[in-house]
Amino acid sequence: MTARLIDGKASAARLRARVAAAAGRLAAEHGRAPALAVVLVGDDPASQVYVAGKVKATREAGMISHEHRLPAHTPEAEVVALVARLNADPAVDGILVQLPLPSHIEADRVIAALSPAKDVDGLTTENQGRLAGGRPGLRPCTPAGCVVLARETLGRLQGLRVAVLGRSLLVGRPAALLFLAEDCTVTLAHSRSRDLPALCREADILVAAVGRPGLVRGDWIKPGACVLDVGINRVPAPERGEGKTRLVGDVAFEEAEAVAGAITPVPGGVGPMTIAALLRNTVLAACAREGWAPPADLETEPAA
Repeated sequence: MTARLIDGKASAARLRARVAAAAGRLAAEHGRAPALAVVLVGDDPASQVYVAGKVKATREAGMISHEHRLPAHTPEAEVVALVARLNADPAVDGILVQLPLPSHIEADRVIAALSPAKDVDGLTTENQGRLAGGRPGLRPCTPAGCVVLARETLGRLQGLRVAVLGRSLLVGRPAALLFLAEDCTVTLAHSRSRDLPALCREADILVAAVGRPGLVRGDWIKPGACVLDVGINRVPAPERGEGKTRLVGDVAFEEAEAVAGAITPVPGGVGPMTIAALLRNTVLAACAREGWAPPADLETEPAA
């Protein structure tokens, strides 16, 4: 038996269709569509690809996209000042600062400058606190997408054991809290955890978000488990030609596929859900800021 492939592209397409319908209704009822501003500092090739994808998806959803591309040498103070202007701009509902930033810019200072009401990545201290306290707020996009995929794959998650590998503020920690809110029993593991394979083998749902290609082997996985591979790692691919690379996840896919019940591929798994969740957050941010009734099929918590 081989694992069922979790089609993140199809799940994302369904969510994006609901977002587009909601954006169209809001534009018709209130005279404008929700608007997302994206800030890109520098010329990192991967970041440029990610930003282009987000801008394209925003426009395809019938929403307004504002791009702000700054040279790599832009002083930190100028980036913070731009964020302050976007905070004050009534025509902007959501702000996304593409990470990583150039080394001379302290990302925490830029994130701290974001208005929590427009923080569609859910990274500000206020939104993190709301998540930890179980209060409504904007949730980080990638872990929210993981919960959607888990729900669509398994149905109700109540009582299931979840292991999250990685404790980053962007994915690992919020993923643990979001699955805890689903009444799961959650283990948050990291590089200092003892006997990672044993911890993983207890999990009905395994979320790998450590940034180490192929770390999770097939014998780390509980037979029949749902594996959500958040890792996006570029590794050499000499079979494709000199200097060529390919994308792989944090899970040794072929080994895991022979053991798991369901698994996300890389690419095409969790990644597409991240952008879809970003678009949903932008619509919800617009509704909260303007006092509009949120669309019934777009909830503040992850939903299938």
